[in-house]
Parts: sequence; structure tokens; C-alpha cells
Amino acid sequence: MLKYQSVKSITRYLLEVRAELSKVVWPKRSDVMKLTATVVVITLLVGAYVGVLDLGFAKLLESVIKN
Repeated sequence: MLKYQSVKSITRYLLEVRAELSKVVWPKRSDVMKLTATVVVITLLVGAYVGVLDLGFAKLLESVIKN
């Protein structure tokens, strides 16, 4: 069972968290959408680049092993 002091400290902590969250400047939905799209596009481009490199090295290794 929680002691009174523990409940008091948890309550104080939650109040401080709430106060800090009220200070946060949240991004606009449009900003979030733009940044998310940017991350997705860059991730796809890097993934494609790494995939092409992997395919190239696999073909190179395959040709070295065959000979």
C-alpha cells in the first residue's frame, strides 16, 4: 500500500508534468504533415539507394564466385 508521502510526491510530479506540457509549443498540423512526408520520401530514397547498392554488390560477388 502506498504511503501518504508517496501519493503526495506522485501528485506533485503529475502537476509539474502538466505545467511543463502547458509550456510546450505544439507544431501545426500542416507542419507535422510536411515533415512526415519529408521523412517518408527520404526514407524511401535511402532505402532504394541501399537496395540498388546491395543488388550491385550481390551481382558482383556472384560473378566473382562463379569465376
